[in-house]
Amino acid sequence: MTEQTSRSQQLLEKLAHIIASTEPGQRLLTEPELAKQLGVSRATLREAMRTFETQGLIRRKQGSGTFVSHPSYTIESGLEVLESIETLANRIGLPVTMGELQVISSQPDSEESAALSIGLDSQVLRVSRIIQAEDRPVAYLVDTVPDDVLSPKDLNSSFTGSVLDLLLNQGSLKLESSRTEINAVTASADVSRALGIQRGDVLLCFKALLYAIDGRVVDFSYSYFLPGYFHFHVIRRVGLT
Repeated sequence: MTEQTSRSQQLLEKLAHIIASTEPGQRLLTEPELAKQLGVSRATLREAMRTFETQGLIRRKQGSGTFVSHPSYTIESGLEVLESIETLANRIGLPVTMGELQVISSQPDSEESAALSIGLDSQVLRVSRIIQAEDRPVAYLVDTVPDDVLSPKDLNSSFTGSVLDLLLNQGSLKLESSRTEINAVTASADVSRALGIQRGDVLLCFKALLYAIDGRVVDFSYSYFLPGYFHFHVIRRVGLT
């Protein structure tokens, strides 16, 4: 371990102790005060604070300060079965709500066209929304669906944020499986704004194709999760030699 790494680890440990010793909802010292107490620059402190912000342990409010916000619940799930956030949250008794919703009918971009195997002159419905828990955004979801699968009128007042549940409840499509890429990504400007975090913060991202039973891709989606509110795992069999 390098000296720089050691100092960074020590700073994270000190910050973790301060946060753990502060009641949820209470404000931490100001950045200048906290940086002076810990003997680091404000820039170094901000970089360390990002780690705890993306874990859901603190929340920075513009003009008000930094507040401790320990998650009361963590959504933990295996990835063997495809389920919506709402279904997972209901299982542990965590109320979740849909925040800002944006529905756009447009032609697909090149990535969406390739993923859905449709032409660039086709029409798709792009559904972007924020999922909230404990009065803060915890996930940002973007689904792109061919317009013969979903239309704006399908997203009525009963839509709670899950395109998967909506398709399952409609029953007109027989869904079979999902192919999902899982990556750690840095938040873009749009994603950071939606989740109320800093641009460049690290998030868990699922990039998924949803297949109908006939092999057609009926949904292409990006899902961004705050790590502190979600723990995913995979059960793996031991290979036989």
